[in-house]
Amino acid sequence: MATAIPIGAHVDQTDPIAEAAARQAPLVQFFLGDPQSYKGPAWAYEGGPEQLRADAEAAGVDLYVHAPYLVNVATTNNRIRIPSRKLLQQHVDAAALIGAKGLIVHGGHVNKADDPAKGFDNWRKAIDQTDLKVPLLIENTAGGDNAMARYLDRIGMVWDAISGAEGFDDVGFCLDTCHAHAGGMDLESVVDDVRAITGRIDLIHCNDSRDEADSGADRHESLGAGKVDPDLLASVVRDAGAPVVCETPGGPEQHLADFAWLRERV
Repeated sequence: MATAIPIGAHVDQTDPIAEAAARQAPLVQFFLGDPQSYKGPAWAYEGGPEQLRADAEAAGVDLYVHAPYLVNVATTNNRIRIPSRKLLQQHVDAAALIGAKGLIVHGGHVNKADDPAKGFDNWRKAIDQTDLKVPLLIENTAGGDNAMARYLDRIGMVWDAISGAEGFDDVGFCLDTCHAHAGGMDLESVVDDVRAITGRIDLIHCNDSRDEADSGADRHESLGAGKVDPDLLASVVRDAGAPVVCETPGGPEQHLADFAWLRERV
């Protein structure tokens, strides 16, 4: 019999263990600090990182950290790229303190006038210069023609660039279903397509989308309530066989409904 795929949710960072318990979830994802700030990680959990790590281990809950949205290591803009690298290292260090299974980071983008090749090379430099103490999971994004991880060919070029970097073995992939749908990827083949490039899918962000395919809009919806074909959504999760985080609206009640919807189909 196949092993059940572990399913959890993105939760508030104040008490991830309680949030996991409320959802009967074996894993949770959260931010450390303000996702819209360069200030660096902050600890909302009472007892700090050591206590969070101990409590997660005791509860049997796997922790995933999502890096701030501001991180863009691909950009040619020094005033964004340099603070982004610093912030990335700070979050790697913080994620390692709590024994996180991975740090999820968006692929970033270059400016319209830039040669995308500079963005790929900036990714290589970032991997070279970051001490990866936990797996760094690069996530595909929904919008932007200059994005590094919206289209498969661009993801391929990121992987080509970073494959020779020092910490490459610790780089994985997070596949977001809403982003893939809104970004114009073919959900029927996306798991095979991504694996052909990266060799791995470490985490699934299972989200429905409020918008049509290839809209470029990043607006998540509860599972079965959006514009993604339900069968395709379930098949992506089934084919990937990776742990799942639902970044869907609502609290424990809505997330439990999302988990039930997904389990019924997977």
